[in-house]
Amino acid sequence: MLTVNEVSKLAGVSIRTLQYYDKIGLLRPAKYTEAGYRLYDDAELEKLQQIMFFKELEFPLKDIKAIVNSSGFDKQKALSQQIEMLELKKEHIENLITLAKGMRAIGFKHVALDFSIFDSSKFDEYSRRAKEQWNQTPQYKEFAQKSKGWTKEHDQLVMENFMKIFGKFGEIKASDPSSKKAQKLVQKMKDYITDNLYTCTDDILYSLGKIYDGGGEFTDNIDKMGGEGCASFVYQAIKIYCGK
Repeated sequence: MLTVNEVSKLAGVSIRTLQYYDKIGLLRPAKYTEAGYRLYDDAELEKLQQIMFFKELEFPLKDIKAIVNSSGFDKQKALSQQIEMLELKKEHIENLITLAKGMRAIGFKHVALDFSIFDSSKFDEYSRRAKEQWNQTPQYKEFAQKSKGWTKEHDQLVMENFMKIFGKFGEIKASDPSSKKAQKLVQKMKDYITDNLYTCTDDILYSLGKIYDGGGEFTDNIDKMGGEGCASFVYQAIKIYCGK
């Protein structure tokens, strides 16, 4: 694991920025030392990269938080859209560089007065549509409504209580995922998501299960809470619950 100072040097992000990201719930460390120092692992670094991509594309932190913390966040799809927007941005910047070089070489008077080169509407429109795609799912809207007015402390409490459910799964992960205990925990998880986040249908629950066992930050955090193999056990229990 890396300290906040090491992450700051590696990513070129100030320590104060990383502390702020933790404060607003955008990027929490993997754990805190007994002395209260932040520690980050690969999952957090991967999430930081996503945040930095969105920041480079001028997304507000509020939108970035909603996107990367969404249960339906598709990293591969997001990366493809980020590449498309970066290429549009690159094309726009290259056109500006060409114009500036022409002005330097032959003078302002001899360069055609074409102000369309400053038009960034193509990039802006793509960015707008991408944000709508990420932010306007019914689940996002419902969560936004439920979480309106939440304090940082309440936000953290909701997530802590949710993670405790994975801790309970960890206690029985050596058993059969079709057992009554496992299936009751799946029901408890589904009810908790519906009560605190958004309406959790069986299809959404099944999609969440695949995300939990799909590797990366979600799997790492669940296995930290419930022990190695917990995320896989949860997914198997959810599959049985959903009749898959």
